[in-house]
Amino acid sequence: MIILTGNDLKTGDVVWWDGQGWSRHLADAVDAGDEAEAIMAREEAARRVNAVYEIEGEQTAEGPRPAHIKDRVRGRGPTVRPDLGIQAEAS
Repeated sequence: MIILTGNDLKTGDVVWWDGQGWSRHLADAVDAGDEAEAIMAREEAARRVNAVYEIEGEQTAEGPRPAHIKDRVRGRGPTVRPDLGIQAEAS
């Protein structure tokens, strides 16, 4: 599974490609597959996302899971202030 991630150009939030656009929620990420390079080029040119890159991942019962720990942490939000960021929305 190829997952695309980057940062929203307006807010700086970590975002994930959901097949139609960008979501702040890792659970919305979809497999970009063979289209990954074309999607990244198109989205960067449209200036919707900054520093977009592809990562390896796997689909689990809980949703997409990035292979690398760095991207798993990015998907959960700040580690020093759990009252901020995406994880605060679940509270």
